[in-house]
Amino acid sequence: MTEPRRLPLEAWGRRWLAGAQRWADRGRWRGYAFEFLMFGIKQGWACLFGALMLALLLGTYLFWPQGAPLARYDFLTLGAVAIQAAMLTLKLESWEEARVILVFHVVGTVMELFKTAHGSWLYPEPSLLRIGEVPLFSGFMYAAVGSYIARIWRIFDIRFTHYPPLWTTWLLAAAIYVNFFAHHWLPDIRAGLFLATAVLFGRGWFFFTPDRRRRSMPFLLGFFLVALFIWFAENIGTYARAWTYPDQADGWSPVSIAKLGSWFLLMMISVVLVSLVHRPEPEVQARRTGDVAPSA
Repeated sequence: MTEPRRLPLEAWGRRWLAGAQRWADRGRWRGYAFEFLMFGIKQGWACLFGALMLALLLGTYLFWPQGAPLARYDFLTLGAVAIQAAMLTLKLESWEEARVILVFHVVGTVMELFKTAHGSWLYPEPSLLRIGEVPLFSGFMYAAVGSYIARIWRIFDIRFTHYPPLWTTWLLAAAIYVNFFAHHWLPDIRAGLFLATAVLFGRGWFFFTPDRRRRSMPFLLGFFLVALFIWFAENIGTYARAWTYPDQADGWSPVSIAKLGSWFLLMMISVVLVSLVHRPEPEVQARRTGDVAPSA
């Protein structure tokens, strides 16, 4: 896999980091505080695509002029394309990652076409850049999830223990995706999919580096936390009227907590797709040296 080339800004960043780490080494609580700060910085950097998309959604909702010659949704589509192009130009994503993210974009758009046709949610504003009832910017919201998973995998140098065989994860992702469609006519097997996820990943831990020391977290807890933040982001998106659910037709209300389960399962599809680029590698060296803190 070809890693994205580093930016010239990296030299300044490395000097700042070295100085900050010397400050952190002067006390135990300074070390904890700096590690927490680095965790937040890396998380923010990993979700750059999604954060910029949310900024576009809120900014255009609050400030888009009435009667503008360009529809708001079309501007969002053009803005999303510009963000993706900039991330590739600036080497913030590799082309291998972008290709997998494109697959997730297509997978999401197909689901959008199906779900809007069945009234699960709708896009209330007009636009030209759309397929049927689905504006093209919607696929980039799924791509933002894929971008986050790909970038965090690399930025935190994530490794695993007890990662299930890849073919089992592919089957799980396929079953999750099919159920998003099939439950409209067949029994919803979501409970079974949650159980299958727990069986496959329940023993697993992932290891990551916020600062210098390796930390670890159970698979399922990490997946749940990511799904929770996506649910928060969806509340921002619906507040900005980027899309609406039927119960939000007369005014905004928080997205049902039941959607958290949907995002958990959809995120599993994203993890499996990204694993085609960042193959799961075992955490061997850290366990061998004992430089592992089994804490979240």
